[in-house]
Amino acid sequence: MQDLTKPERRSLVLLGSTGSIGTNCLDVVDQLSDRFTVLGLTAHCSGELLLKQAWKYQPRWVTLTDPNTAERFHNAALPSSCRWLLGSDAVVEMVQHPEVDIVLSAIVGAAGLAGTWAALEAGKTVAVANKETLVLAGSLVTDLAARRGGRLLPVDSEHSAIFQAMQGNSPDSVERIVLTGSGGPFRGRSRAQLAEVSVEEALRHPTWRMGPKITIDSATLMNKALEVIEARWLFGLPPERIEVIIHPESVIHSFVEFKDGSVLAQLSPPDMRLPIQYALTYPERVKGPARRLNWAELAAWHFEQPDQETFPALQLGYEVARRGGTCGAVLNAANETAVERFLRGDLDFLDIPRACRAALDNHHFSPTPTLAELSACDRWARQEVGRWTSLRTKTSPSM
Repeated sequence: MQDLTKPERRSLVLLGSTGSIGTNCLDVVDQLSDRFTVLGLTAHCSGELLLKQAWKYQPRWVTLTDPNTAERFHNAALPSSCRWLLGSDAVVEMVQHPEVDIVLSAIVGAAGLAGTWAALEAGKTVAVANKETLVLAGSLVTDLAARRGGRLLPVDSEHSAIFQAMQGNSPDSVERIVLTGSGGPFRGRSRAQLAEVSVEEALRHPTWRMGPKITIDSATLMNKALEVIEARWLFGLPPERIEVIIHPESVIHSFVEFKDGSVLAQLSPPDMRLPIQYALTYPERVKGPARRLNWAELAAWHFEQPDQETFPALQLGYEVARRGGTCGAVLNAANETAVERFLRGDLDFLDIPRACRAALDNHHFSPTPTLAELSACDRWARQEVGRWTSLRTKTSPSM
């Protein structure tokens, strides 16, 4: 006889288990071990940590997608119940397995699209922390989910906040949504002050602890640009009904304004374990590891409009959300490449949105691309930023 007091266990595949989102997800699993079975873990090149996770969680599969790392680790000892899988085909095999209930997509960048796509193709629930999937191919991904019976649940703190605030309300009752952002490490600085910022300064985020790519996106406000595009596809809203406001305390994670004038917001400390847990346990709310607000210490919250002249990346996000088509693939690939070049010291901080602007202006736009065409645009944009970088000097004219 079934014990109705025990929660139903869900089988989980975690794509990107060694990154910031992945390790936070496993913290949630540790706290809620009676609710989840880890069936699969993947990493790109963090073989040592993946091996430790394999011994702790004893999944059925572990996958390395970087060939060089896979060559080094494929003979490493694993628990008897676990086996190595190698490459992108292995990711597809894992996420489409009939026993998998939920896939958490936490691979950074365009590389996360393949696993999300394969999971949705099999009708799985995908907790999506990889905003680039929807930036790159939002129309195709949401259409695939609808056709195959899959489901997208947001993990980004802002989109999770909107999703939570909309529960029990018709989408037709929403007037607009407002994404909050910390403003990053350079909030309040002028363009002149940003001309010589270092990589170390840009990686010094005031409230969140994230990987380098996402941290640089926060510093340029490109993260907000990508989140506008993501929200456009997740919630089916035109960009005119999506706004951004700077909230440096990072306690209010976003707002939903309804047609009657009511505004609902979701509040919590800046702790990614809360939106991760909500996606994994949805629609239930249970006690977990996330930090709680200390109401005795709260004094005041501050809000300000984003400075779109100093941080022009946000304008690019709205443009891409309006135009759609191939623009998302180009912006995402150009930004990923420009951030890589900045981290290597090949580009100045202010060159990141300039490179993205150049790629958008020079690409061959298509309003209804196929997945293959989006992949081609991704490759072209990366090459174009490389070419653009080689023509630049370290001192660039204003955008």
